[in-house]
Formats: sequence, C-alpha cells, structure tokens
Amino acid sequence: MKAGIHPKYQESEVRCACGNTFQTRSTRPVIIVGICNQCHPFYTGQQKFIDTAGRVDKFQQRMAKTAAAQAAIAETVGKRKKRR
Repeated sequence: MKAGIHPKYQESEVRCACGNTFQTRSTRPVIIVGICNQCHPFYTGQQKFIDTAGRVDKFQQRMAKTAAAQAAIAETVGKRKKRR
C-alpha cells in the first residue's frame, strides 16, 4: 500500500435523531443518522404488518370476475356458432 493516501481510521460517534449515541470506528469523527436500532420499528416491536390476506382476497375476487367474464364471452361465441 502507498503511504499517505489512505484516510485516517478513527473512533467516531454515531448520533441518531432520537438522541441515542454510540461509538464505532470510521473515517469521519461524527456520523448523524435518522434512525437507529433503538428507534427503528422493526427492532422496537412497533412494526405494522400489511394486510396481505386482504390483498390476496382482492386479487382472487378480480380473477373470479375475469374468469366469469371470459366464460360468458365464450358461451356467447359458442351460441353464435351453433346458430349458423
């Protein structure tokens, strides 16, 4: 490695918007973050789960309507062929 071209690796303080601070090592003396492990919803248990079952039900309802419409169209096409 060349001497004198690498940044100084030093102790640094990480500050979160919630007020939490902790020490780590970095090339910057102070790192300011918007969210950390103390205030992140996943780690605090405040996470909101998306209603995926509701989304699946809506999708299945749309597919049922589409299948019914396709069956109705196929039935009318079949009747037209029988008439001729």
